[in-house]
Amino acid sequence: MTTTTTDTTQQTAEARRTGIALPEKTARALATAGGALTVISCFLAWTWTSAFPGDLTVYGYPGGLQWLVLVGGALTTLFGLSSYGVKGLRWLTPAGADAAIKLSALGTLLTMAYTAWAISNTLGGLVNLEPGAFVALLTALAAYLGARSLPFERPATDPADPEDSWWEQTKHNLGNKWAVTKAAHAGGTAKPARPLPAYAEILIITAVLAVGLGVFTYGVTTPYQELFIGFLIAAGFGFTALNKAGLVARFTALTTKHRNVALVGAFVAAAAFPLTQTDDQYATLGVNILIFATVALGLNIVVGLTGLLDLGYVAFLGVGAYTAALVSGSPNSPFGVHFPFWAAILLGAVASMVFGVLIGAPTLRLRGDYLAIVTLGFGEIFRISMNNLDGVSGPDLTNGPNGIAGIPNVDLFGFDFGASHSIAGFTVGRFANYFLLMLLVTLIVIMVFRRSAESRIGRAWVAIREDETAAEAMGINGFRVKLIAFALGATLAGLAGAVQAHVNYTVTPDQYVFANAVPPNSAFLLAAVVLGGMGTISGPLVGGALLFMIPNKLQFLGEYQLLVFGIALVILMRLRPEGLIPNRRNQLELHKDLEAPTVLGKTGA
Repeated sequence: MTTTTTDTTQQTAEARRTGIALPEKTARALATAGGALTVISCFLAWTWTSAFPGDLTVYGYPGGLQWLVLVGGALTTLFGLSSYGVKGLRWLTPAGADAAIKLSALGTLLTMAYTAWAISNTLGGLVNLEPGAFVALLTALAAYLGARSLPFERPATDPADPEDSWWEQTKHNLGNKWAVTKAAHAGGTAKPARPLPAYAEILIITAVLAVGLGVFTYGVTTPYQELFIGFLIAAGFGFTALNKAGLVARFTALTTKHRNVALVGAFVAAAAFPLTQTDDQYATLGVNILIFATVALGLNIVVGLTGLLDLGYVAFLGVGAYTAALVSGSPNSPFGVHFPFWAAILLGAVASMVFGVLIGAPTLRLRGDYLAIVTLGFGEIFRISMNNLDGVSGPDLTNGPNGIAGIPNVDLFGFDFGASHSIAGFTVGRFANYFLLMLLVTLIVIMVFRRSAESRIGRAWVAIREDETAAEAMGINGFRVKLIAFALGATLAGLAGAVQAHVNYTVTPDQYVFANAVPPNSAFLLAAVVLGGMGTISGPLVGGALLFMIPNKLQFLGEYQLLVFGIALVILMRLRPEGLIPNRRNQLELHKDLEAPTVLGKTGA
């Protein structure tokens, strides 16, 4: 009698669905070997001329897009070896390897296919591809076909026949145990992580943050559009594969356990970014990403925690920026005063808070679409008012469409942020200085968000978001709680706006609109919160970074930017409606098949 049933039935069903019929062992070997051969093919020349960016003509050394394909092939190979139970690699796939292999192989194939198309499009035809490119394309395709044939479901087992001898029953049970263990590791159920010493967990957090810094730096500093698009494909599928393998969940558990260590480590990793830059070209992009992401985190209090749809939030950023500009010594300011930066930033935050209360007090009794329309109107009223305060249509306060220019650099405790400085042998330029300053503001906003979300008022916000009527029936003053959220969110936006005014030298009304192709604006801010993950800390930061960086890197799309962005957002929301880094409660609500943990994580996870 056969000791175990094979997964022939499952593979037959998979073959009918995909049109691919390969035995499991053959498919796994093909996927693993295909990934390894793809890595090797990246050391071959892919084109005969260096006219294509990245110089893919060199044998023995990858360049440009070859590095992205190499990383994808290496991930596929490692996941494949892990599915075989190779000692030292089993930790790579705590939740199963098959889904991770499929995603990493698909990402590698798409990155390679895009590279071949880009070379052909730039140089004028497939004839410009060297044999190495075709080898890489074929090996990536082979790896994907093998991965696509892998069974995803855990194989069924047969009960032992009671008429068999004791030895036959023992062999049968051992075979069942091996089949289940193999399936759990390859593509089935998650296995609990082995406990590690605290120092080892902290070292893992440090290593992952260092890798994250490297990936972020690589993405920001991509010198040409083909490399950036390839980076988006490779990074997107790579992150999804790591998530399917269970590594993201394990890292999240570690950061939850050592939250303060993770926060300090993330701050140090971010602070190291400007030290990796030789000029201000990418530090400029970095500081603007921080401003946008920080404002998105402030909006997350209003939208993510409290459930209020605010379509005019960018106006609070403008209030903080205009307030700081008017009191910071600009020659265009009618006040003629020059407050120190700490006073200007506090004044900008207070002014935004006051406007938040003034706007929220009469409007927060509305709900849903009505509140969204009123906040949208406030955003437009702010922009139009700043345009009209030019001395012609109204009082001469904001210099109208020309804005307030000539805002001086920050001089804080004798440190001139407008000048270059040498720190530990690194030259830190103007925008790098402002990057570090904005990083401090971001840290303050994160601390405020985390403390607020975990407090009694934070729990009241979540109760209002889930069911306002039920929350009020339990004794929560809904209007007061929502007003506090509105005022706090506006205050955090004002802090970021005060820094933005000094970074850009100029504040103009057209910077604060509802929607255009260049963030920050209210539409992109709301999208950053939804894309990253509502109710979390890291979600809006990641979403804000992506939504600011992508339009800046894809300016060659011109008028099609918003169309491409909209299509990508629709696809992402279809595949992952809870966001890239979701709140656990939201994830369970949107995916009924997930099993709820015994104790849910805190709101600000």
